[in-house]
Amino acid sequence: MNDSLEYLQEKSRWVRRETVRLHKLAPGTRLASSLSCVEILCALYYGGVIRHDPAHPHWADRDRLILSKGHGCISFYPILADRGYIPREELERIAKPESILGVIPEAIVPGIETTNGSLGHGLGVGCGMALALRKRRSTRKVFVLTGDGEMNSGAIWEAVMFAGFHRLDNLIMILDDNKVSMLGRQVDILGLAPFPEKLRQFGWHVETVAGHDVGAIQERLRDMVQHPPGKPQALVADTVKGRGVPELERDPLCHVKVFKEEEVDRILGELP
Repeated sequence: MNDSLEYLQEKSRWVRRETVRLHKLAPGTRLASSLSCVEILCALYYGGVIRHDPAHPHWADRDRLILSKGHGCISFYPILADRGYIPREELERIAKPESILGVIPEAIVPGIETTNGSLGHGLGVGCGMALALRKRRSTRKVFVLTGDGEMNSGAIWEAVMFAGFHRLDNLIMILDDNKVSMLGRQVDILGLAPFPEKLRQFGWHVETVAGHDVGAIQERLRDMVQHPPGKPQALVADTVKGRGVPELERDPLCHVKVFKEEEVDRILGELP
């Protein structure tokens, strides 16, 4: 598979445009949250990081990805279609009564491991999967993509403690640190930064990365997969909420911002 930097950057541009286009089809989706994790998802699924087989979504020897920040699903759906998990035509029916693609991802969608309508639960589920795989002597990994707003949840920190105590070195959390929650900036709601130091206190190996540098994300994740340090790992990605759409990037309430059709057309015309 072509996993060159140019290929990853081209895929990232395409996924960003598709994400905006899907918001036009389904205005109830969360556009800003989806745009901050585009490069993370592209590094995983086009960068040779995650082991998977779209023809067999439940293949026992696959890696698992839990999209804990379920509101970011409209940047994941185009990738699932492009990789062959779902027909491309399914994208055009998003959020329609007959569609399997909702504004919250559900496990009925091939390639979606768990339903994550309530935020803050994905890491705990990931801990259970990682522990089960280890007991089966599997070498497969469990990736959990969380948002920084989710880190306000107590359940997340219970999972952080559990993973550190049991040294779950097959668990990799990717933290989309976009610094804006549903109701405003993280620093004004429940400032928890710096995340790396806090996670290390609970026994995690932590690295940081520029969250829109798809090549750097690919490099970090490949290294984390190939050289597990004997403890759970976290990659804290410094991202921008609404990346690529200036009016979202500037708005602390961008999580719930909805664009009209003509505004979406203008945004698509301005995207590279």
